[in-house]
Amino acid sequence: VQLQASGGGLVQTGGSLRLSCAASGSIFSISITGWHRQAPGKQRELVAVITRDGSTNYAGSVKGRFAIFRDNAKNTVDLQMNSLKPEDTAVYYCVANVYRPTTGWGNYWGQGTLVTVSS
Repeated sequence: VQLQASGGGLVQTGGSLRLSCAASGSIFSISITGWHRQAPGKQRELVAVITRDGSTNYAGSVKGRFAIFRDNAKNTVDLQMNSLKPEDTAVYYCVANVYRPTTGWGNYWGQGTLVTVSS
């Protein structure tokens, strides 16, 4: 299973970016999927996750500014980020809980995409 993330970049404070992540490989089903981030010198933290039926959970710091979407048919998950702040600067990682017939459920991570918000 591979998760390919894209969409990071440099944006000014108040701007928007959309991150995309596509899962490929031997995938029978994906339950929960979403995004985490890691800022320099800090621990990785949850940003937003979404279940297969569309239930979402957001970190308090991004609630109201970020929105997560998924396409179950395409095995993709997107993160729309609006009103970006310098403190949103981080490497963003997509993650998916994937079921494979040979190995059962497991968490898989993308390679990370850098988001830099300039002040």
